Amino acid sequence: MSVTVEPTSVEMPENTPAQESEALRPHAEDAFAAELAALAAQDDRPRPARWKMSPWAVATYLLGGTLPDGTVITPKYVGPRRIVEVAVTTLATDRALLLLGVPGTAKTWVSEHLAAAVSGDSTLLVQGTAGTPEEAIRYGWNYAQLLAHGPSRDALVPSPVMRAMAEGMTARIEELTRIPADVQDTLITILSEKTLPIPELGQEVQAVRGFNVIATANDRDRGVNDLSSALRRRFNTVVLPLPESVEAEVDIVSRRVDQMGRSLDLPAVPDGVDEIRRVVTVFRELRDGVTSDGRTKVKSPSGTLSTAEAISVVTNGLALAAHFGDGVLTAGDVAAGILGAVVRDPAADRVIWQEYLEAVVRERDGWKDFYRACREVSA
Repeated sequence: MSVTVEPTSVEMPENTPAQESEALRPHAEDAFAAELAALAAQDDRPRPARWKMSPWAVATYLLGGTLPDGTVITPKYVGPRRIVEVAVTTLATDRALLLLGVPGTAKTWVSEHLAAAVSGDSTLLVQGTAGTPEEAIRYGWNYAQLLAHGPSRDALVPSPVMRAMAEGMTARIEELTRIPADVQDTLITILSEKTLPIPELGQEVQAVRGFNVIATANDRDRGVNDLSSALRRRFNTVVLPLPESVEAEVDIVSRRVDQMGRSLDLPAVPDGVDEIRRVVTVFRELRDGVTSDGRTKVKSPSGTLSTAEAISVVTNGLALAAHFGDGVLTAGDVAAGILGAVVRDPAADRVIWQEYLEAVVRERDGWKDFYRACREVSA
């Protein structure tokens, strides 16, 4: 017997528009509601079942563009167009999507925006950790109801995945490889049979058209559980690469810092573009193990030095400039953040950082202020 599961509701006060505008980090569908509405209004291409817009419009939303009426769609992802097209096309089929990449390659960001564009809701989310239980993917129980009346529809608490199946929406699973292997495999029947059995009730939930799953994973961090071959076959894997060039990475960091800075009333990014370029250059050289001109090899520290960390360093620097400076980002504002990102292992990484400062930064034209600032915080 199949059954449609109604999500268990909890009475919560509704957010007013003023409260929503005060959210520190609005969901993608709220932050970019105007762009999503403009795209949907002008989108005359075929849409898969229960999609809010066509695959072409979803890709445009992520990559940016200008609509016929002049509406500008800001890029959410700066990278190869084909990667986005393959990801969107995967969601239009019955295969789940796995976004794979090293930390900081915008996997979570892309996942959220894909779900917002496809389903209009990016909140059907399972956060993967070493302690994620099976119930987080399948369903749980209201134990007061269960003890009082036994297994019943009213006692069942649907997971985000179960809700997505019943409503034909997109579920997100973050850090899939952090979830224990036996819990990961709970997805096999869901993804292959598009069915979630509820043996306690003698029922099942069958996914309706429009349902799919976006998962993210990386294999660089500690505590990773490899996916079984059976589960990996259920996903179409799309690898998100690191930015190809300094210019591309500077563009990404500038855009994200500008967005975050506006929400925090911090100075505009153009005032600190030179410092952003320095942060990106340092991260790329230490990450690649060679200077940008290819002449000097350097040792790589234990940290990932991702684009996401560069965004964090610059945002923190802007806050320092705004509250304790003249509002203009300087080398002194980003130096402490860079040190914290690079030196994760106090013994080994500090030596690597000092060698890099003396062999590369010290000799670089126009970087004397940066060298002095980094030396000061490293002392």
